[in-house]
Amino acid sequence: MAQRAERTERADALRNREAVLAAADALFAASSSPHGVSMDEIAAAAGVGKGTLFRRFGDRNGLIGAVIAARLEPVRQAVLEAQRAVGASPRQRVLDLLDASLRFKIEHRHLMSAAEEAGLSSPYLAEHYGWWHGTLRAALDQVPGVHHADFTAHALLAAVRADLVAYLIDDRKMTPGALREALAAHLDNVLGAT
Repeated sequence: MAQRAERTERADALRNREAVLAAADALFAASSSPHGVSMDEIAAAAGVGKGTLFRRFGDRNGLIGAVIAARLEPVRQAVLEAQRAVGASPRQRVLDLLDASLRFKIEHRHLMSAAEEAGLSSPYLAEHYGWWHGTLRAALDQVPGVHHADFTAHALLAAVRADLVAYLIDDRKMTPGALREALAAHLDNVLGAT
């Protein structure tokens, strides 16, 4: 009987986590900044107590990180599958990886900007940044003529920082398509046009 109660608690905890992530995701998306959404609003929308948020996620930054991780997981899986695909040149794999990162940042720019602003230590120490950097560095290692793949990966990822993406789209009114084209041209500048 105790085992069944334990399983029920775990199922309830999982449902609560999913409800909180869905509520936070929806509220963050509807707001111009995740910092404008209160923990009380998220708890109410999720149908849980505010204490549940703090026990599960620690604070707003922990919740923002969890929402990012949940949104990023399908992108990671798609990127990994694309990187394993046979036929694409190493250079095309680098472009595809940067484009996937840029599209994610465009779609989730307010959330990603909030994570960068939140001072979750350094953005370069964030788990998702480490993953993007490592994946991009590995792809750059396969491109002939690339020297210092580690630094090049950092420099290319700087071109898709969330604050820059938000500035170019929201303030400078650059279209997502134009931004993607500019990134491809930048990659040609860095790697040398083919």
